[in-house]
Amino acid sequence: MRLGIRIFLVYFLFVGLAGYFLLNTVREQIRPVVRQSSEETLVDTANLLAEILHDDVKAGTLAQSRLPEVLKAYGLRSPGAQIWGLEKTQVSHRIYVTDGNGIVLLDSSGQDLGKDYSKWNDVYLTLRGQYGARSTRSVVEDESTSVMHVAAPIVDQGKIIGVVTVAKPNSSLQPYVDRSERRLLTLGLGLIVVGLLVGAALSWWLVRSLRRLARYAQAVSEGQRAALPHYKGGELAHLANAVERMRTQLEGKAYVERYVHTLTHELKSPLAAIRGASELLQGDMPAEQRARFAGNIERESERLQQMIERLLNLARVEQMQALEDEQQVALAPLVDELLLAHAARIEAAGLQVRQRIPAQLRLWCDPFLMRQALANLLDNALDFTPPGGALLFELEQVGERVALSLFNQGEAIPAYALARVAERFYSLPRPGTGRKSTGLGLNFVAEVMQLHGGALAVENVEGGVRVRLWLPVRRIS
Repeated sequence: MRLGIRIFLVYFLFVGLAGYFLLNTVREQIRPVVRQSSEETLVDTANLLAEILHDDVKAGTLAQSRLPEVLKAYGLRSPGAQIWGLEKTQVSHRIYVTDGNGIVLLDSSGQDLGKDYSKWNDVYLTLRGQYGARSTRSVVEDESTSVMHVAAPIVDQGKIIGVVTVAKPNSSLQPYVDRSERRLLTLGLGLIVVGLLVGAALSWWLVRSLRRLARYAQAVSEGQRAALPHYKGGELAHLANAVERMRTQLEGKAYVERYVHTLTHELKSPLAAIRGASELLQGDMPAEQRARFAGNIERESERLQQMIERLLNLARVEQMQALEDEQQVALAPLVDELLLAHAARIEAAGLQVRQRIPAQLRLWCDPFLMRQALANLLDNALDFTPPGGALLFELEQVGERVALSLFNQGEAIPAYALARVAERFYSLPRPGTGRKSTGLGLNFVAEVMQLHGGALAVENVEGGVRVRLWLPVRRIS
């Protein structure tokens, strides 16, 4: 099972159980709380009526008073009240009064006058000076038919002369209980859903972050170039930095070993030539021959210097995992600048140079690396273009890619060498001199293209060789 699913299931179980128990507990408390609030109101009402009825009960004139008519009229009232969105259309209180023996003197329902209520808890307990209350069901099997009764004593000079009871059906409270439960359930389920969505988002973010780091580690292990994932602090940032430090240390050690081996191998040839020439120069020889050997030393020293400089540039590019200084660069002026730098060489060879790059076109790139790459391409093209030959810079677009291409007139690259021209230290003899370059120029260009998400392509075309720097369209604007 995937890590993200495991995290979400654990979160789901925790939130679901916590939400269930919380909702269930609160829901179970709604009904008792509502009834407790109603009971408190009944206590106040019963005590108020006990004071109002005191004189009539003491004088025995309760039946002759206006109270029976008042209670009858009260029972017929329609309040039309809006209570928290629920309409109340009828009153629900029942009021009855008993004497000191528990005999009903007055009943707002008019059904139990003269009956003995001394055995009912509300009357029984109140006559004995206790708090009298009871809840009785009209239908024993049906809880919804229960009625709450709260009594208060009618006291005269410290003696209980009667009891007044106020009753209220619990069914009149049920709409408010149901409404509260529905609201609570809706709110609770909404919060649980939001919590689960947050949990899903958290799981997705965490797994996505770990996968980015895993892909980076996988790419590094396969020798691919990859950018270190960026995290804003926390354990993931520490983990990413630790992985990067480990990569740098391990890769740096292997990189140095590889470069020392390669550099040692490549330096042997020019050093041997310099040593041989210097040994010969120590003896007597004609001035012409001495000048030739001194020229060999100068050329081989220059070759060593170029090799070291290009190796340093290549090493820097190969160690980069992503572009460090990406800017919008006007491409046509950049090419013009390079052509101007090589103007003396171009004029000396009588070369025909054309440029077909739109002046307003801009390239998203690292300015220094792109200039170095184009300079290497131009150097290479100048080496293989015969006197009076042609050079052509132009821009092409194929699908979702664009190519900055450089065509140079000259001999085609041999088939055996075409696939190897971008290899490190691989070089072909230059026409005319037969000398080879360091073999690092095109390799440097290929590395720069990879950093820019592009690729280097070299091919033979009619009349010469064309080199293309393929780039994603998004880099051109």
